[in-house]
Amino acid sequence: MAEAPNDQANGLRKMTNPPQPVKVIAVASGKGGVGKTNVTVNLGVALALQGQQVLLMDADLGLANIDVMLGLHPQYNLLHVLDGSKTLTEIIVEGPAGLKIIPAASGIQKMAELSPAEHAGMIQAFSEMEQHIDVLLIDSAAGIADSVISFTRAAQEVIIVVCDEPASITDAYALIKLLSREYGVDHIHIITNMTRNIQEGRELFNKVLMVCERFLDVNLDFMGIVPFDEDLRQAVKKQRAVVDYLPRSKAATAFIHLSKKINHWPVTKQPRGHMEFFVERLIEASMEIA
Repeated sequence: MAEAPNDQANGLRKMTNPPQPVKVIAVASGKGGVGKTNVTVNLGVALALQGQQVLLMDADLGLANIDVMLGLHPQYNLLHVLDGSKTLTEIIVEGPAGLKIIPAASGIQKMAELSPAEHAGMIQAFSEMEQHIDVLLIDSAAGIADSVISFTRAAQEVIIVVCDEPASITDAYALIKLLSREYGVDHIHIITNMTRNIQEGRELFNKVLMVCERFLDVNLDFMGIVPFDEDLRQAVKKQRAVVDYLPRSKAATAFIHLSKKINHWPVTKQPRGHMEFFVERLIEASMEIA
């Protein structure tokens, strides 16, 4: 049977324009209430403002709220891609500075429960994305649920957000311990949130580092701080990213600084640095946990 002209054209485009490597970064936290989603959103906007093409995936499948945080009203989500009614490009909504967002789909809390056809469809959907992406940011759920482990294992880089509360420190350590001992994640970035200054942020980081160095074989990187800032609260009330709404605020300046660090992280040049291979790793990780 002759190949359809559109299929031939798509195949030719893929041969002449092979997929580009993508930085895949998962943002997690040991517990809720530490500002993880706010950090993820503002990092995404900050990267976009610097000219990066950023795709933000809302992977907090139980309490998805990126759309609420940015005042967006998505009509479709990943479930519509899986059932074949929409392409990935069609469900993406645009946020500030051209940030692209994949709305959460609460109906797929366990990737391992997807059928083989849905697995294949999801991989194909990501591989056929029409838009070029430099960075895929994943806002995972808080805690150590299976979905958190799956997304963090599939990502190339992991950021954990922690604040200066005993429960946050304890739960962050529990997540790091699980990722390190059970799944071989040996390098994790730490952002301290809602701290008064860099010294307080580093002291908080050192608390986590001290315990990890004593019991775990993992390398922790102190990325920096997001200071406590009333302007950030105002931005949340307005359903805006502070980087976009109040760009001269202390918090916005901190996010720009953190995003510049991300810009200097190397891009995986291997084939497994492409978007569809992230999805394959995600599905594999989910099936191993199930």
